[in-house]
Amino acid sequence: MNDRYDDMYEAASRYYIQGETMESIAHQLGLSRSTISRLLKQARSSGLVRISLAHHNGSRSPLAAALTRAFGVRVHLVGVRDGASDGRRLDQVSRVAGRLLSEAVEDHQVIGVAWGVTTSQVVRHLMPRPLVGATVVQMNGGTNQWSSGIPYVGEILTTVGDAFNSRVVYFPVPAFFDYASTKRAMWRERSVQNVITLLHRMDVAVFGVGCINAQVPSHVYSSGYLDDDEVRRLAADGVVGDVSTVLLREDGSWTDIDFNARATGLTPSELAQVGRRFCVVADPSRAGAVVGALRAGTTTDLVIDEGTARAVLARL
Repeated sequence: MNDRYDDMYEAASRYYIQGETMESIAHQLGLSRSTISRLLKQARSSGLVRISLAHHNGSRSPLAAALTRAFGVRVHLVGVRDGASDGRRLDQVSRVAGRLLSEAVEDHQVIGVAWGVTTSQVVRHLMPRPLVGATVVQMNGGTNQWSSGIPYVGEILTTVGDAFNSRVVYFPVPAFFDYASTKRAMWRERSVQNVITLLHRMDVAVFGVGCINAQVPSHVYSSGYLDDDEVRRLAADGVVGDVSTVLLREDGSWTDIDFNARATGLTPSELAQVGRRFCVVADPSRAGAVVGALRAGTTTDLVIDEGTARAVLARL
């Protein structure tokens, strides 16, 4: 295996950095041209070689520019054909988001991941990239009265940890506490404090936008984290969705929503301290919740399809 890796590294270095031809590399290494071709393919698939055509400043279309002017974010616009299914739309946006996240992370960074329908798809499209000293941390609690949440949340976090060869830190608390006083007491525990300290050291975060009335149901509203009466009361208070279980109105307000005293995710103010914050959305029915999330300042990089982008602008 070591000899194979050495050949792969040597071939990739000569081909991509030194500009040698496959024929020349094959001659120098005493291998066939077809073997060199296979080694280069393996170098790309393993993450040893990463090829990027992404604009660091985001997309340049008028639609993306309009969102940038409105919210001050980098917009990575994904073209999805009209009539595409919800699943196809989410898959295409998640592919782009997975690549962007893979390109953004670096050695020794803390990478925050909020669980949800969208991030569960994004992590499937990460490019393998072994990092040194990096940590993946769960951004919000995942348990509720019906489930520990461990299988669902654990799969998302483990996939990221495997992709980046990073240690994984879980946040073993409920998504929402029953009482704000219980949360305050729990936050004094050293085991929880260790996770919170990591959350405040995050360099990169990735999350979706939950929505009370989404066409593709948000996990937090469809899997027992809130009961029907709670959802009705939140909607009556103007709540349209959440980021990392912190509830938001479409105007971006959140501080006076009583339920947030029981939520476990970072507030928009805390999240704003993170250098890169990838918000991934692929559902026009979430437009109102996306407007609220962007107005609250949760995002630096918005990964979004054209149809959802148009629906967001229409809300303005």
